Amino acid sequence: MLYSTTTPTAKRAAFRERLRSGELLQLPGAFNPLSARLIQDKGFDGVYISGAVLSADLGLPDIGLTTATEVAGRSQQIARVTDLPALVDADTGFGEPMNVARTVQALEDAGVAGLHIEDQVNPKRCGHLDGKQVVDADTAVKRIRAAVDARRDPNLLIMARTDVRGVEGFDAAVERAKQLVDAGADAIFPEAMKDLGEFEAMRKALDVPVLANMTEFGKSELFTTQQLRDVGINLVIYPVSLLRLAMGAAERGLDTILREGSLTSELDAMQHRARLYELLDYEGYNHFDSSIFTYTSNANH
Repeated sequence: MLYSTTTPTAKRAAFRERLRSGELLQLPGAFNPLSARLIQDKGFDGVYISGAVLSADLGLPDIGLTTATEVAGRSQQIARVTDLPALVDADTGFGEPMNVARTVQALEDAGVAGLHIEDQVNPKRCGHLDGKQVVDADTAVKRIRAAVDARRDPNLLIMARTDVRGVEGFDAAVERAKQLVDAGADAIFPEAMKDLGEFEAMRKALDVPVLANMTEFGKSELFTTQQLRDVGINLVIYPVSLLRLAMGAAERGLDTILREGSLTSELDAMQHRARLYELLDYEGYNHFDSSIFTYTSNANH
């Protein structure tokens, strides 16, 4: 009720422990706190907070228009309602290395278990679009070093994302990933891999966990969890999936109103009020209210 019963420190320690297990951890993207509650209820391993989703939620394209404050605010809202570890997209760190350091501490204060910093030129573009530009290796390394130096909880996961694959090719992406690990990155997010073989080769080249981004309509095929598990991938995210599903349903509902004059035909596709109340823990709030606010005034006194 109100907040997660697990502290951010405990979530980070548990996240690290799960990563050491070698299992494949699945982190669907939460587009708001309520969807994070649903992700936990369904038994997933963590929650992903996507920069593309936050941009879209604000009615903006994913081209670096959001601010560090907006990302930290949404991260805090989501992290506080779930016992799961939250991994957040911190874009390029929102500035130079000193800005990266401040971003890391703001996200740490927000309660996330991990974050990733990418090597695109600022302002960035969606990782599965053409026309991306990446910074030189020295700049990318400085961002990661600043992030690692800034964290106060050593269990806060600092992940480095590299977009080099789509700009300079796969071999250059492997080399960049190794440089970022040497700079202190705890894990690597290789964006826009061409096929499963590239994921496997990237994993074999590194001695830290590797993340696969299974975003729809992108550069990578949508591999199954078993396929990713078989090549040694440690984390998989579905960053925009729930937002796409929700917006698709919303559009169909609006079309139904225009076409039929009511939503009667869509009732079976809706989340029932009872299920919503279950996710929100209405019963817990009612119990809290009735057990605490029991005072009644006496007109005679």
